[in-house]
Amino acid sequence: MKKLIDLNADAGESFGRWRLGDDARLMPLVSSVNVACGWHAGDPATMRRSAGLAKSHGTALGAHPGFPDLVGFGRRALAMTPQQAADACLYQLGALRSFADSLGIALTHVKPHGAFYGLTTRDPEVTDAIAEVVTAVDPELILVLLAGPTAEKVAARGVRVAREAFADLDYDDDGHIIIEPDPVAKSPEHCAEKAMAILAGEVVSTSGKTLPVDADTICLHGDRPNAIEIAQAVRQRFSAADVTVAPMAEVIANRP
Repeated sequence: MKKLIDLNADAGESFGRWRLGDDARLMPLVSSVNVACGWHAGDPATMRRSAGLAKSHGTALGAHPGFPDLVGFGRRALAMTPQQAADACLYQLGALRSFADSLGIALTHVKPHGAFYGLTTRDPEVTDAIAEVVTAVDPELILVLLAGPTAEKVAARGVRVAREAFADLDYDDDGHIIIEPDPVAKSPEHCAEKAMAILAGEVVSTSGKTLPVDADTICLHGDRPNAIEIAQAVRQRFSAADVTVAPMAEVIANRP
């Protein structure tokens, strides 16, 4: 079982006066945070506040670019060419990076959101285009991709990749995550069990099929109604098993 893992969360997803998630309580419980960049959620003030929270809690800050779909929260599939996907990613990470620079905090990683993330699992040309633009901005930036063939292929090209698994999402028999349009509360204990199974190198699909997984980071979703309780349960299980939670850059550096 792995004893070193990154725990990341999607956050910064409020918009104007509309509040989603409890970033102030969530960020101390994770080691990396993915902040929405204004297309699927977020706005300039929320991006600034989120970057500031990450700095104050010592949480690694990453960009979370998504489809231009505020109404659907970026969880509805849209068509994009590889160049369009690269441009969308560059535009959004550049926006968050400007806020990070102004606050004196480094941007460490990029993780596509929702259906944009799903597109990277289906279209290798899109994934390659995103990887190229991320490394062109900064070769030290980490690209977060679903653990499995896509992540391994991109990593083999020399891109810094964090292989990701999910403690609060289900998997199908092909090892793909099942994205929920409207997340509901889930059992914190069940999510903690899934996180421990990921450390042991496996996930179980909705049909009961056991699938191998080799993850550097485990994701939790800040918009889930009981995200804080889930994060607390996962951290408690990790602590009891002497598992160290660290930013993904440290985990990757210590990868066998």
